Amino acid sequence: MSGFNFAPFSLPMAIAVFFTAWWVCLFAVLPFGVRNHDEARQDLPEGADPGAPVTPLLLKKAVATTLLAAGVYAAVVVIANLSG
Repeated sequence: MSGFNFAPFSLPMAIAVFFTAWWVCLFAVLPFGVRNHDEARQDLPEGADPGAPVTPLLLKKAVATTLLAAGVYAAVVVIANLSG
């Protein structure tokens, strides 16, 4: 039995898998902590959409998405090693 292969994919395939995992994780993380002006009990600026978030926290969500996607990618690597 051979050892654990930390790179079971070619570089383009690894990038594609991580990229796909990142986008899926981003859409899963985006709704967390979002509050609109009504929920935050703030006045809605004129011309603003009522459903627009008060603070979208995009940098925090990008970091969380990257960490989550790294975990998903690691799980995919383990599954790839176990399956063949």
